[in-house]
Amino acid sequence: MVSERQLEAIKGAKVLMVGAGGIGCELLKTLALSGFQDIHIIDMDTIEVSNLNRQFLFRQSHVGQSKAKVARDAVLKFRPQMSITAHHANVKDPKFNVEFFKQFNVVLNGLDNLDARRHVNRLCLAADVPLVESGTTGFLGQVTVHVKGKTECYECQPKPAPKTYPVCTITSTPSKFVHCIVWAKDLLFAKLFGDKNQENDLNVRSSDASSSAHAEDVFVRRKDEDIDQYGRRIYDHVFGYNIEVASSNEETWKNRNRPKPIYSADVMPENLTEQNGNVAKNCVVDTSSVSAMASLGLKNPQDTWTLLESSRIFLEALKLFFAKREKEIGNLSFDKDDQLAVEFVTAAANIRAASFGISLHSLFEAKGIAGNIVHAVATTNAIIAGLIVIEAIKVLLKDTDKYRMTYCLEHITKKMLLMPVEPYEPNKSCYVCSETPLSLEINTSRSKLRDFVEKIVKAKLGINFPLIMHGSNLLYEVGDDLDEVEVANYAANLEKVKIQASSVTLCSSPPDFCCSCNDADVLLFCFFNIFSLYFMSFYYLFLSCLRCYLSFLLQLLMGQCLP
Repeated sequence: MVSERQLEAIKGAKVLMVGAGGIGCELLKTLALSGFQDIHIIDMDTIEVSNLNRQFLFRQSHVGQSKAKVARDAVLKFRPQMSITAHHANVKDPKFNVEFFKQFNVVLNGLDNLDARRHVNRLCLAADVPLVESGTTGFLGQVTVHVKGKTECYECQPKPAPKTYPVCTITSTPSKFVHCIVWAKDLLFAKLFGDKNQENDLNVRSSDASSSAHAEDVFVRRKDEDIDQYGRRIYDHVFGYNIEVASSNEETWKNRNRPKPIYSADVMPENLTEQNGNVAKNCVVDTSSVSAMASLGLKNPQDTWTLLESSRIFLEALKLFFAKREKEIGNLSFDKDDQLAVEFVTAAANIRAASFGISLHSLFEAKGIAGNIVHAVATTNAIIAGLIVIEAIKVLLKDTDKYRMTYCLEHITKKMLLMPVEPYEPNKSCYVCSETPLSLEINTSRSKLRDFVEKIVKAKLGINFPLIMHGSNLLYEVGDDLDEVEVANYAANLEKVKIQASSVTLCSSPPDFCCSCNDADVLLFCFFNIFSLYFMSFYYLFLSCLRCYLSFLLQLLMGQCLP
């Protein structure tokens, strides 16, 4: 039962929810049923058919619409007295600044990527708003509480790079080659050569007339259909038609690069298919020796195939499966030691990568890439959503001693499936929430400014909008308000190898840190005083830069800087 004190805190709270997907749908429902009255939701994604098996606020008719807006409308049907504000936008948009975050009593995260989690963590630290973080992977899940100065922040402990990927990313918005590999291996290969009765996310667009229950499945080979015709039809459907349908949704690609549909006729003429290897059917053959590369005269697995070569390999591998290994079709699963399977997956991944503007890879590289989909489990999402609300209520009541990090386990451990742990104290070495200096040493006679920006500032420190100064001159800056000349100048500076300067100032916009660097001619020594600042206004940026400049003058007067 909820006490009067808890009920008062719940009704008076203003909550920000980031993410309206698997966890988000369950969380919004639980918040509504728990009595929360004022909720804001931020989510940039649109609804896909593959979401419908676990995101229960959505229906078939909602496909293509904003997740945040549909989730709001669904909950208002059974809680019409609530105030729910939906933002169909990226949480990293400038309008969601520190002042925006300050209006909330607690922020609840239901995100699926590391970059956005870091961004929200820093905004919460700057705004001094408690954050309840969460995540699920199959049957596993966790909920953690982050309160400035009392518990560790989200970045106090290093996070391993994710080895599993959300189904939505794989099927709809790939941004890395590994996403394309997983799509080709676990979806396309399984659809064409695996168990036909097994559920597969490619089913969502397997027919041009998906509204009809009796619509033809394009993956089924038609009677008397030539294998070359079948291969081109599959090619045109998955790389052409499906991409065309996906790219037609304006909202999905508002903040992403729109993919380009690829049709076989655009890449290779009809006669080129006929030039592919001639295959003798019904002959006894060692399946391990069947190779599309050998059939087409390609020998080096470390060569990166062109789009044309990938297309030829794709069609040739498909032909070889039906000609040499037809009895296996329907029972095949991907095996990295199956040469023909690896060739097919590499070719399919490369074609998809070309469509989404991702770099193509060699067979050798593709074979070594590990990518596993862990499908979301609705019950895990529901459990985690409940735990989020429990911790949110503790935060609102300021019951610091009762905060818990709770882990949802797959197997019973110590007679528990839910493992509560007391939150850790802030990490004194954390470069985000502590004031511990971070020293950095760079050989500027060899390293380009681009290396420093991309590998250190962005990749390691997670700074999305760096600002680098040389005296009073700006060497590099990122922002939407830059004109073409400024963008060109900053791009040229990125390629410079040696920074000829006695003093370099590095800040961020928003300013996560600001530092002075001494004698940058040979070695660049930076001492970063990184505070949990994430202010969006120019005023704070000016103060940060002024602080660095005064610090440098003080060092100069004391004889600590070279003239």
